[in-house]
Amino acid sequence: MDIQAYPDAAQQVVIERQLAELRELIERFTGRDGAPATAVPGLFLNRISHPVAPHHGFQQPALGVIAQCSKRILVGDETYLYDPSSYLVTSVDLPVVSQMVGMSPEHPYLSMRFDLDAEKIGALMHDAALPRTPPQEASRGLFVSRLGLPLLDAVLRLVRLLDAPEEIPILAPLIEREILYRLIVDGQGARLSQIALAGSHTHRITKAISWLRENYDRPLRIESIARTVNMSASSLHHHFKAVTAMSPLQYQKQLRLQEARRLMLTEVLDAATASHRVGYESASQFSREYRRLFGAPPVRDIARLREAA
Repeated sequence: MDIQAYPDAAQQVVIERQLAELRELIERFTGRDGAPATAVPGLFLNRISHPVAPHHGFQQPALGVIAQCSKRILVGDETYLYDPSSYLVTSVDLPVVSQMVGMSPEHPYLSMRFDLDAEKIGALMHDAALPRTPPQEASRGLFVSRLGLPLLDAVLRLVRLLDAPEEIPILAPLIEREILYRLIVDGQGARLSQIALAGSHTHRITKAISWLRENYDRPLRIESIARTVNMSASSLHHHFKAVTAMSPLQYQKQLRLQEARRLMLTEVLDAATASHRVGYESASQFSREYRRLFGAPPVRDIARLREAA
C-alpha cells in the first residue's frame, strides 16, 4: 500500500476502514471477554463487554491500540485517555490504575497490546539508516499520540497473521521491526529510543526500576541504588520522578501493596503474613497504606474481589 499517496481526508477513510477490520479480527479471535495471548509472540487481544471497576496493575513496555471504546489510565496524579484515534506507548514498567470506558454487551471494548522488547529497540537503533537520536532529559515513560495510517497499517498486518499461522515465524519479526521503526520516528517516539541508549537518563532509570522490582521487599537505600545505576542520589530521585510520576519510595510502596494483594488473593494468605512477606514491619501501616491505595482495608477488599470473580 502506497500510504503517502493518500491525502489527509482520504487517509482518514482508510483509517476508518482498517479500524473496522481490526474490530472484526479482535471479535473473531477473542470470541468472549478476556485478554488471551495469541500465536504471534507478544501480541494480546482484549475484549470487555461489561463495565468493570478500575484495575490496579503494572503496565509493562508495550504498544496499545484501541479499536472500539476508550481507556483511562492514571499514573501517579496524571490521567491519560486514549481511544481509536490514538495509541499508547509504555516504555518502562509503571504501576497504573486503568479503566475501560463506554463499553456494553452490544458495543464491547476491543483493543490490542503488543509487548515491546528493549533489546530489539536497541538493535534497531544501531541501524545506520535510522535517524540519530541524541540523549535527552528523562521524560514520562508513558505517552499517548495520534494514530496515523502507517502505524495502523503495520498493526493490522500483524493481527492478520493470525489467519496465516504458517507465516508468523517469517513475517512477524519483519512487521515488529516496522512497528518499532514507526514508533521511534513518530512525534514522541524519541522517548522510546531512550530506553535503549546506554548512558541516557531513561536507560539508567530503567535499570533502577528493574532493581526495585527484584528487591521490593528489601529496605530502600537510595544511595545504594544510585551507585548501582551510576547516578547521584539527587539525580536519581529527579529523573525517576520524571519517568514514573512518582518517587522511588512511592514506586516501592505500589510494588509491595500490589504484591501483597496478589498473595492474599491467589495464595490465600492473611493480611499480616502478606504484609510481612512484602517487607512491611508494621501491620497497621500496611493496612493504612493498603486502604489508601485500594479504597478498602485488606480483608474487605479481598472479599470484594473474590465476590466479583
